[in-house]
Amino acid sequence: MKQIIVITDGNSNEGISPITAAAEAYARGVVVNVIGVVDREAAGMRGEREIEAVAKAGGGLHRIVSPTKLAYTMQMMTRHTVVATIQQVVNEELRSIFKNETASLETLPPEKRAEVVRSVDEWTETAPLQVALLIDASASMKHKFDAVREAAYDLMLSMQARAGKSELAVLHFPGNNANAVEIDVGWTCELAKLEKILYKLNVKGTTPTGPAILDALALFGGVGRPSPRRAADAAWGDYVV
Repeated sequence: MKQIIVITDGNSNEGISPITAAAEAYARGVVVNVIGVVDREAAGMRGEREIEAVAKAGGGLHRIVSPTKLAYTMQMMTRHTVVATIQQVVNEELRSIFKNETASLETLPPEKRAEVVRSVDEWTETAPLQVALLIDASASMKHKFDAVREAAYDLMLSMQARAGKSELAVLHFPGNNANAVEIDVGWTCELAKLEKILYKLNVKGTTPTGPAILDALALFGGVGRPSPRRAADAAWGDYVV
Protein backbone atom coordinates (compact mmCIF):
# COMPACT_ATOMS: atom_id res chain seq x y z
CA MET A 1 0.00 0.00 0.00
CA LYS A 2 1.62 3.20 -1.16
CA GLN A 3 0.28 6.68 -0.51
CA ILE A 4 1.35 10.28 -0.76
CA ILE A 5 -0.48 12.60 1.62
CA VAL A 6 -0.15 16.25 0.63
CA ILE A 7 -0.90 18.87 3.28
CA THR A 8 -1.34 22.23 1.64
CA ASP A 9 -3.49 25.33 1.33
CA GLY A 10 -3.42 24.99 -2.50
CA ASN A 11 -2.34 27.73 -4.87
CA SER A 12 0.74 26.08 -6.36
CA ASN A 13 2.77 28.63 -8.26
CA GLU A 14 5.92 26.99 -9.55
CA GLY A 15 6.87 24.11 -11.90
CA ILE A 16 4.74 21.32 -13.37
CA SER A 17 1.02 21.24 -12.58
CA PRO A 18 0.28 19.26 -9.40
CA ILE A 19 -2.65 17.67 -11.24
CA THR A 20 -0.29 16.26 -13.88
CA ALA A 21 2.13 15.10 -11.21
CA ALA A 22 -0.65 13.38 -9.22
CA ALA A 23 -1.87 11.59 -12.36
CA GLU A 24 1.67 10.31 -12.94
CA ALA A 25 1.81 9.00 -9.38
CA TYR A 26 -1.51 7.21 -9.74
CA ALA A 27 -0.44 5.66 -13.04
CA ARG A 28 2.56 4.23 -11.18
CA GLY A 29 0.44 2.75 -8.39
CA VAL A 30 0.80 5.44 -5.73
CA VAL A 31 -2.42 7.05 -4.50
CA VAL A 32 -2.31 10.78 -3.79
CA ASN A 33 -4.52 12.07 -0.96
CA VAL A 34 -4.74 15.79 -0.32
CA ILE A 35 -5.70 17.57 2.88
CA GLY A 36 -6.46 21.23 2.40
CA VAL A 37 -5.84 23.49 5.35
CA VAL A 38 -7.75 26.47 4.06
CA ASP A 39 -8.79 29.61 5.93
CA ARG A 40 -12.51 30.37 6.02
CA GLU A 41 -12.15 33.44 3.83
CA ALA A 42 -10.41 31.35 1.12
CA ALA A 43 -13.16 28.72 0.94
CA GLY A 44 -14.33 28.01 -2.62
CA MET A 45 -11.42 29.82 -4.21
CA ARG A 46 -8.59 28.59 -6.46
CA GLY A 47 -6.67 26.81 -3.72
CA GLU A 48 -9.65 24.67 -2.73
CA ARG A 49 -10.43 23.79 -6.34
CA GLU A 50 -6.81 22.77 -6.91
CA ILE A 51 -6.85 20.51 -3.86
CA GLU A 52 -9.89 18.64 -5.18
CA ALA A 53 -8.44 18.32 -8.69
CA VAL A 54 -5.10 16.98 -7.47
CA ALA A 55 -6.76 14.28 -5.35
CA LYS A 56 -9.04 13.29 -8.24
CA ALA A 57 -6.09 12.95 -10.62
CA GLY A 58 -4.18 10.97 -8.00
CA GLY A 59 -6.97 8.45 -7.43
CA GLY A 60 -7.23 9.58 -3.84
CA LEU A 61 -9.35 11.50 -1.40
CA HIS A 62 -9.44 15.13 -0.44
CA ARG A 63 -10.82 17.02 2.52
CA ILE A 64 -10.81 20.66 3.47
CA VAL A 65 -10.29 21.01 7.20
CA SER A 66 -9.52 23.49 9.92
CA PRO A 67 -6.15 23.09 11.68
CA THR A 68 -7.88 21.63 14.75
CA LYS A 69 -9.22 18.67 12.74
CA LEU A 70 -6.08 18.00 10.74
CA ALA A 71 -4.70 15.12 12.80
CA TYR A 72 -7.96 13.15 12.85
CA THR A 73 -8.51 13.68 9.13
CA MET A 74 -5.04 12.47 8.19
CA GLN A 75 -5.40 9.24 10.17
CA MET A 76 -8.85 8.49 8.76
CA MET A 77 -7.80 9.30 5.20
CA THR A 78 -4.86 6.90 5.42
CA ARG A 79 -7.01 4.10 6.78
CA HIS A 80 -9.83 4.57 4.27
CA THR A 81 -7.43 4.51 1.35
CA VAL A 82 -5.94 1.23 2.60
CA VAL A 83 -9.42 -0.28 2.99
CA ALA A 84 -10.44 0.90 -0.48
CA THR A 85 -7.34 -0.62 -2.06
CA ILE A 86 -7.89 -3.97 -0.36
CA GLN A 87 -11.58 -4.01 -1.32
CA GLN A 88 -10.64 -3.38 -4.93
CA VAL A 89 -8.18 -6.28 -4.90
CA VAL A 90 -10.86 -8.52 -3.38
CA ASN A 91 -13.40 -7.50 -6.03
CA GLU A 92 -10.92 -8.18 -8.81
CA GLU A 93 -10.28 -11.65 -7.39
CA LEU A 94 -14.02 -12.34 -7.13
CA ARG A 95 -14.57 -11.32 -10.75
CA SER A 96 -11.75 -13.64 -11.75
CA ILE A 97 -13.05 -16.57 -9.67
CA PHE A 98 -16.67 -16.25 -10.79
CA LYS A 99 -15.77 -15.09 -14.30
CA ASN A 100 -18.37 -12.38 -13.88
CA GLU A 101 -17.58 -8.69 -14.37
CA THR A 102 -20.34 -7.66 -11.98
CA ALA A 103 -19.14 -9.85 -9.09
CA SER A 104 -18.12 -7.90 -6.00
CA LEU A 105 -18.05 -8.11 -2.23
CA GLU A 106 -21.58 -6.68 -2.12
CA THR A 107 -22.99 -9.43 -4.37
CA LEU A 108 -21.77 -12.32 -2.20
CA PRO A 109 -24.25 -14.28 -0.04
CA PRO A 110 -24.37 -12.83 3.51
CA GLU A 111 -22.41 -15.65 5.16
CA LYS A 112 -19.64 -15.48 2.56
CA ARG A 113 -19.60 -11.68 2.63
CA ALA A 114 -19.10 -11.66 6.41
CA GLU A 115 -16.15 -14.02 6.06
CA VAL A 116 -14.50 -11.85 3.40
CA VAL A 117 -15.15 -8.66 5.38
CA ARG A 118 -13.34 -10.18 8.35
CA SER A 119 -10.38 -10.91 6.09
CA VAL A 120 -10.42 -7.34 4.72
CA ASP A 121 -10.36 -6.00 8.28
CA GLU A 122 -7.40 -8.22 9.09
CA TRP A 123 -5.48 -7.21 5.95
CA THR A 124 -6.14 -3.55 6.70
CA GLU A 125 -4.16 -3.94 9.91
CA THR A 126 -1.46 -6.28 8.63
CA ALA A 127 -0.66 -5.23 5.05
CA PRO A 128 2.63 -3.33 4.62
CA LEU A 129 2.03 0.41 4.37
CA GLN A 130 4.24 3.22 3.08
CA VAL A 131 3.12 6.82 3.42
CA ALA A 132 5.08 9.78 2.08
CA LEU A 133 3.91 12.84 3.97
CA LEU A 134 4.44 15.89 1.76
CA ILE A 135 4.13 19.16 3.68
CA ASP A 136 3.56 22.55 2.12
CA ALA A 137 5.96 24.80 4.04
CA SER A 138 5.42 27.89 1.91
CA ALA A 139 4.96 31.26 3.56
CA SER A 140 1.15 31.11 3.49
CA MET A 141 1.18 28.04 5.78
CA LYS A 142 3.05 29.77 8.60
CA HIS A 143 0.19 30.18 11.06
CA LYS A 144 -0.99 26.58 10.46
CA PHE A 145 2.30 24.83 11.00
CA ASP A 146 1.94 23.90 14.66
CA ALA A 147 -1.15 21.90 13.70
CA VAL A 148 0.74 20.25 10.84
CA ARG A 149 3.51 19.10 13.19
CA GLU A 150 1.00 17.70 15.65
CA ALA A 151 -0.91 15.89 12.90
CA ALA A 152 2.25 14.33 11.47
CA TYR A 153 3.24 13.07 14.91
CA ASP A 154 -0.23 11.60 15.50
CA LEU A 155 -0.15 9.90 12.10
CA MET A 156 3.10 8.17 12.99
CA LEU A 157 1.61 7.03 16.30
CA SER A 158 -1.41 5.55 14.53
CA MET A 159 0.80 3.79 12.00
CA GLN A 160 2.92 2.31 14.77
CA ALA A 161 -0.23 0.85 16.32
CA ARG A 162 -0.85 -1.29 13.22
CA ALA A 163 0.22 -4.93 13.24
CA GLY A 164 1.75 -4.71 9.76
CA LYS A 165 4.97 -2.97 8.82
CA SER A 166 4.34 0.76 8.47
CA GLU A 167 6.88 3.24 7.16
CA LEU A 168 6.64 7.01 6.94
CA ALA A 169 8.78 9.44 4.98
CA VAL A 170 8.50 13.19 5.46
CA LEU A 171 9.24 15.82 2.85
CA HIS A 172 8.53 19.54 2.71
CA PHE A 173 8.43 22.11 -0.05
CA PRO A 174 9.93 24.41 -1.08
CA GLY A 175 13.34 22.97 -0.29
CA ASN A 176 16.58 24.76 0.40
CA ASN A 177 18.52 26.51 -2.35
CA ALA A 178 17.05 25.62 -5.79
CA ASN A 179 15.44 22.34 -4.70
CA ALA A 180 11.69 22.01 -5.10
CA VAL A 181 11.49 19.66 -2.17
CA GLU A 182 13.58 18.63 0.82
CA ILE A 183 13.54 15.08 2.16
CA ASP A 184 13.41 15.54 5.92
CA VAL A 185 13.49 11.85 6.75
CA GLY A 186 13.46 8.81 4.45
CA TRP A 187 11.47 5.66 5.12
CA THR A 188 11.45 5.07 8.85
CA CYS A 189 9.46 3.45 11.63
CA GLU A 190 11.29 5.45 14.31
CA LEU A 191 9.01 7.97 15.96
CA ALA A 192 11.81 9.79 17.79
CA LYS A 193 13.59 10.57 14.53
CA LEU A 194 10.44 12.04 13.03
CA GLU A 195 9.67 14.22 16.05
CA LYS A 196 13.09 15.89 15.96
CA ILE A 197 12.80 16.65 12.25
CA LEU A 198 9.35 18.22 12.44
CA TYR A 199 10.49 20.93 14.81
CA LYS A 200 13.34 21.98 12.52
CA LEU A 201 11.15 22.86 9.53
CA ASN A 202 11.08 26.48 8.45
CA VAL A 203 8.15 28.09 6.64
CA LYS A 204 9.11 30.23 3.65
CA GLY A 205 9.02 30.84 -0.12
CA THR A 206 6.91 29.63 -3.06
CA THR A 207 4.62 26.61 -3.61
CA PRO A 208 6.06 24.08 -6.10
CA THR A 209 3.47 21.39 -5.36
CA GLY A 210 3.80 19.55 -8.70
CA PRO A 211 7.58 19.07 -8.62
CA ALA A 212 7.31 18.10 -4.95
CA ILE A 213 4.80 15.32 -5.74
CA LEU A 214 7.14 13.93 -8.39
CA ASP A 215 10.06 13.97 -5.94
CA ALA A 216 7.93 12.18 -3.35
CA LEU A 217 6.95 9.62 -5.99
CA ALA A 218 10.62 8.87 -6.64
CA LEU A 219 10.94 7.58 -3.07
CA PHE A 220 8.71 4.60 -3.86
CA GLY A 221 10.81 3.13 -6.64
CA GLY A 222 8.75 0.23 -8.04
CA VAL A 223 5.22 0.17 -9.42
CA GLY A 224 2.24 -1.03 -7.40
CA ARG A 225 -1.45 -1.41 -7.97
CA PRO A 226 -3.64 1.68 -8.39
CA SER A 227 -6.66 2.12 -6.18
CA PRO A 228 -9.69 2.99 -8.35
CA ARG A 229 -11.67 6.10 -7.44
CA ARG A 230 -14.93 4.20 -7.14
CA ALA A 231 -13.57 2.03 -4.37
CA ALA A 232 -12.04 5.01 -2.59
CA ASP A 233 -15.24 6.99 -2.79
CA ALA A 234 -17.21 4.06 -1.42
CA ALA A 235 -14.87 3.68 1.52
CA TRP A 236 -15.04 7.40 2.28
CA GLY A 237 -18.78 7.61 1.91
CA ASP A 238 -19.68 7.27 5.58
CA TYR A 239 -16.90 9.49 6.86
CA VAL A 240 -17.66 13.08 7.75
CA VAL A 241 -15.07 15.48 9.20
